[in-house]
Amino acid sequence: MLYLIGLGLNEKGISIEGKEIIKKCKKIYLETYTVDFPYSVDKLEKIIGKKIVKMERKDVESELLIKEAKKENIGLLIYGCPLFATTHISLIMDCLKNKVKYQVFYSASVFDAIAESGLQLYKFGKISSMPKWQKNYEPDSFLEFAEQNNSIGAHSLILIDIGLKIEDCLSQLDIACKNRSFDLNKLLICSSLGTSESSFYYGAVEELMKKMKKIKPPYCIVIPGEMHFLENENIERFEI
Repeated sequence: MLYLIGLGLNEKGISIEGKEIIKKCKKIYLETYTVDFPYSVDKLEKIIGKKIVKMERKDVESELLIKEAKKENIGLLIYGCPLFATTHISLIMDCLKNKVKYQVFYSASVFDAIAESGLQLYKFGKISSMPKWQKNYEPDSFLEFAEQNNSIGAHSLILIDIGLKIEDCLSQLDIACKNRSFDLNKLLICSSLGTSESSFYYGAVEELMKKMKKIKPPYCIVIPGEMHFLENENIERFEI
């Protein structure tokens, strides 16, 4: 059987139910390619009391987990909510195709924690991801969803590729907005949400760049849409 177990947002975020299932698993894997972890794997191993094997995208997308889950109980630990990434939905489809039993154990996602900013979650539109630009490859398609959301007054959540530094992230965003003539007023940076260092920073790009040393991974960006006066009142608490 394959268990998809959400870790939540800090090393103690895993549910009691999740911990109980881990005890039943022959092997415990950890998906490591979707987020910059705010804590060490060693610390997580001490909390769950078991050795953890790290997995890259190619490993998760291979047949390894399915083959092993046919023979014994296998646990895959996933930061935040276990089904936030499409790769993990694909795992469920593979289980169904191969007649492998599975079970999902949920925990908090970054989307839950964003609500602390005061922005109303039901007013968010499509979510996009910003990739790390490479030489001769600078895609700005992540702004397409923001443009669509902006047209209906919805907020835009932009997830940040693992390993993308905040200074590069803000630079890419600024360039992409100029290239696409996207009018970017202020944005909200959400840093290390759900941890003891959880922080929000709200302001224009040039102002946020002055606070880069304080912004720690994992982080994401929100481009606010039309705000209710209560949302505006709440988010202004984080203005720099």
